[in-house]
Amino acid sequence: MNELWDASLPWWAWGLMITGLIALVSVIGALFLPDWRQPVYALGVDSEPGSAEFVADVAAVLNDPVYRGGEATLLQNGDAFFPAMLEAIHGARQTVNFEVYIFESDEVGRRFMDAFIERAQAGVEVRLLLDWFGSLRLKAAHREELERAGVRLERFRPLSLRNFVRMYRRTHRRAIVIDGSTAFTGGAAVANKWAGDVRTRHEWRDSMTRLTGQLASGVQAAFAENWVYCTGEVLGGDRFFPPTPPAPGPCSVSVTSSPSDVQQPIRLLFWLSFVSARRRLWISSSYFIPDYRLRTAVIERARGGVDVRILVPGNHTDAVPVQLAGRSYYQELLAAGVRIFEYQAAMMHAKTVMVDDAWSVIGSANMDERSMEINEENLVGISDVPLAQAIARGLEADFGRSREITLEEWRRRPVWQRGFEAIAKVLIEQY
Repeated sequence: MNELWDASLPWWAWGLMITGLIALVSVIGALFLPDWRQPVYALGVDSEPGSAEFVADVAAVLNDPVYRGGEATLLQNGDAFFPAMLEAIHGARQTVNFEVYIFESDEVGRRFMDAFIERAQAGVEVRLLLDWFGSLRLKAAHREELERAGVRLERFRPLSLRNFVRMYRRTHRRAIVIDGSTAFTGGAAVANKWAGDVRTRHEWRDSMTRLTGQLASGVQAAFAENWVYCTGEVLGGDRFFPPTPPAPGPCSVSVTSSPSDVQQPIRLLFWLSFVSARRRLWISSSYFIPDYRLRTAVIERARGGVDVRILVPGNHTDAVPVQLAGRSYYQELLAAGVRIFEYQAAMMHAKTVMVDDAWSVIGSANMDERSMEINEENLVGISDVPLAQAIARGLEADFGRSREITLEEWRRRPVWQRGFEAIAKVLIEQY
């Protein structure tokens, strides 16, 4: 053993050993250790959530435009959103831009492939952008079938040497836009598990929102951003962004994020929405591991008398380590007066925020570090009372199919469960 540390080793051998050690420590640190602690956000905005002033304030903070006019319609579960999406695709006249994380070769996937092929053969420009990892279950034969029909199919960061150091950075966006005027975004993707209406535990609970008019432009921008990254094709002009004058009705701020974005706009939009709540703050999140800034905002609102409720997956989850890590924060949230509900009927995959029955946040982002700092994500903050009330009604029904966690019950959980939660938190940067 002493020979391994013999000082007579040549200088270059010592150099290689030290370099290897530094590389090992760096990789472990990058993968498993959190970033240096950042300052807690402060101030925020003083305007009423959902008001014109609030939307303008949020847009100014995030340096994003305000989109005015159109309609925002909540679509709950696959029985509602799949038919609406397919109807829009079949009605396309010029362009179909479709980006999701998961796309599988099953019955639901076949319905969408048939719609893409039919429109492409009719002369419509169909662009399909899928995450490479999320679409591993889309068979090569089906990819070839789509491309032969004229569908422009791109996979985001496929396995290759040039993508090796970025392989863990995926696109998780849901950006679906038809003719630049009708868009869909939310938590769902294309697979059988999203079909149905939670009649059985195999039918996932999820939501999509249909946006029309100017509201669709923000979702189009999210698609165009990743499309130019993958292909070099810049999508602009009236075919993709039809000139639509501002109109009365809903207004929105659309936010995208990438790992290179130091501002972390997804986190900022969530935080601004949370701290501005005055009466109700209801959150549904399928992967709930909020950082200390978001936890602080939620806790302060609950202590200030706001009705704060959080809906998360319960006994049906596709990510047990994520659930364990999120549960490690239950006690401090419950002690502050936050109400936590674990959905029991099936996997709960919805990602929505409702503030004061006037302001809503919808889109692809989860409340975890991967969505904030690693994945490509897109969110839309919308000022629209009917949409907020629809989200509230949906959540009210979900609470009825959930188990509410109480502080007394949580304090009595077994030691082994606390141990698993602590272990799961070690990998929090990877969830």
